[in-house]
Amino acid sequence: MSRSLVLAGRLDALGDSWLGTLEDWGDKGLKVALIAIVVITVVRKVSLKAGIGALIGLVLALGIYNSRDSLANIFEDEVNNPANTQPAVTVVVDEKTPAPDGVL
Repeated sequence: MSRSLVLAGRLDALGDSWLGTLEDWGDKGLKVALIAIVVITVVRKVSLKAGIGALIGLVLALGIYNSRDSLANIFEDEVNNPANTQPAVTVVVDEKTPAPDGVL
C-alpha cells in the first residue's frame, strides 16, 4: 500500500510570488529614491545647476541599472572568452626621430 501526499500545493508558488513582489518594490523603490534625491538636491541648493546635475546623475544611474543584465553578459563573455575580444591598440613611439622645430 503506497500513500502519496501533496503538501502545500498552492503554497509552492507563494515564495516565487513574494520574491516577485519584493523585486517589483525594489525596482520602484530605487526609482522613487533617486527622484527624491534629485528633489532634495534642488530644494537644498536652490540652484538650476544642481538640479541639472542631479537629473543627469538620475539618468545615468537608471541607465546602468536597467542595462545590468546586458552588462553582466558582456563582462561574463570577457572573462570566459578572452581570446575572442579585440586586441589592445599599441602605439610605437620612436624617440630618436626629432619632432619638427626641434620640440620634443
